[in-house]
Amino acid sequence: MISREPTIERLAIAKSLLLTPFGLDESHLTRALAEIKAHKVDEADLYFQYTRSEGWSLEEGIVKTGSFSIDQGVGVRAVSGEKTAFAYSDDISEASLLDAARTVRAISVASKSAKVKTPAVKVSRSRTLYKDLDPIATLDSASKVALLGKVEKLARAKDPRVAQVMAGLASEYDVVMVARADGTLAADVRPLVRLSVTVIAEQKGRREVGSAGGGGRFGLAYFDDACIEKYVNEAVKAALTNLESRPAPAGEMTVVLGPGWPGILLHEAIGHGLEGDFNRKGSSAFSGKIGQRVAAKGVTVLDDGTIADRRGSLNVDDEGNTSQRNVLIEDGILKGYIQDAMNARLMGVAPTGNGRRESYAHIPMPRMTNTYMLGGDKAPEEIVASIKKGLYATNFGGGQVDITSGKFVFSASEAYWVENGKILYPVKGATLVGSGPECLKRVSMIGNDMKLDSGVGTCGKEGQSVPVGVGQPTLRIDGLTVGGTA
Repeated sequence: MISREPTIERLAIAKSLLLTPFGLDESHLTRALAEIKAHKVDEADLYFQYTRSEGWSLEEGIVKTGSFSIDQGVGVRAVSGEKTAFAYSDDISEASLLDAARTVRAISVASKSAKVKTPAVKVSRSRTLYKDLDPIATLDSASKVALLGKVEKLARAKDPRVAQVMAGLASEYDVVMVARADGTLAADVRPLVRLSVTVIAEQKGRREVGSAGGGGRFGLAYFDDACIEKYVNEAVKAALTNLESRPAPAGEMTVVLGPGWPGILLHEAIGHGLEGDFNRKGSSAFSGKIGQRVAAKGVTVLDDGTIADRRGSLNVDDEGNTSQRNVLIEDGILKGYIQDAMNARLMGVAPTGNGRRESYAHIPMPRMTNTYMLGGDKAPEEIVASIKKGLYATNFGGGQVDITSGKFVFSASEAYWVENGKILYPVKGATLVGSGPECLKRVSMIGNDMKLDSGVGTCGKEGQSVPVGVGQPTLRIDGLTVGGTA
């Protein structure tokens, strides 16, 4: 449900943290925005943020790090055409606000100042996808350390070959408030937690690593015994599998990607190419292709910021626009791009709720939320059985993409060699190389097992990092180049 009531509740929290302690109220925001609007600008906004974060890490049974930080500040932006002026301060005060406003308004070269009618305040409509809670307070410090200790003991008990265990727990309480020159007021309270485990296994002098973890926008109670067990099993299995791995063969071959986190390939190879800024500038491989076939039949890709409790989800984006479920590719046809306010205005379309920024010290830009491909009708076993000779990749490390060409490189962290439909042995050092637009056209089988990742994704763009989600079903891609080590 989208309504104004949740925003009113969140505005009360935001004001209590970001305005009241500094002797500010809405009239000061209106005055600062009027200062900017005295010169002719297309858009102007104030972005207040309060972030409290905590992190614990355990190594060899010892607490290696314990960190706690509080950051707060305001970012002030004016946009005129394609030009953006931006100033930020970690000092929230009337003087800082007005200084920043006067600094950014110079973007519009108006010879004289003008009278500005102050628009009526409009409370932004918003979703309620997660609770307004402070996740740091959902568990005391001793219990957090005990939780990490439990992870370590469990991992060591799984197999005598487990030589080292590292576990980490991160919590963040993020409160944001946006005031726009058109009178819009929006706020969001964003909890975020993540548990991670890394295992090093050793056998006959060989050492291999396996990792797992997850999280989302909820409290720390999520990490119960069943959840911990699942992460530990995955990390230990990955490390032990890699102990048995052989060098990966190289060449062009059939590749089957497993469900869930392998959707990172989709995120990098296709998602970035569908961001509005790259398409407005014509620098994406997908520029000017709306309505055209860009993928095989059956391929439907969404960017969806509206899934409850997910790491990439937002009630409102960082410009105060409601998050949306955006269909990017439908049955292989390109339907649209993801947009922030500026690129949407310049392209003559509506914003899609994808204006995101790392913090008050950064400008917003079009960014993904949860990007995934819908499932098809094939059983995953049938897809693996269809491989004559090829690779079955079930987990990935990192990857990167060149937006203009669409070319990507990805390293598989868990993969298997398959012949005549039989999984023969794990392989190590497999790198997938290809082009996003081309790779989509070569999808020949789509599984019925679509799943989202466990909640670990972070996306980098132009030096800014934001939490994201990915997902996909099991996919067969024909004729993908694998860079191997054999």
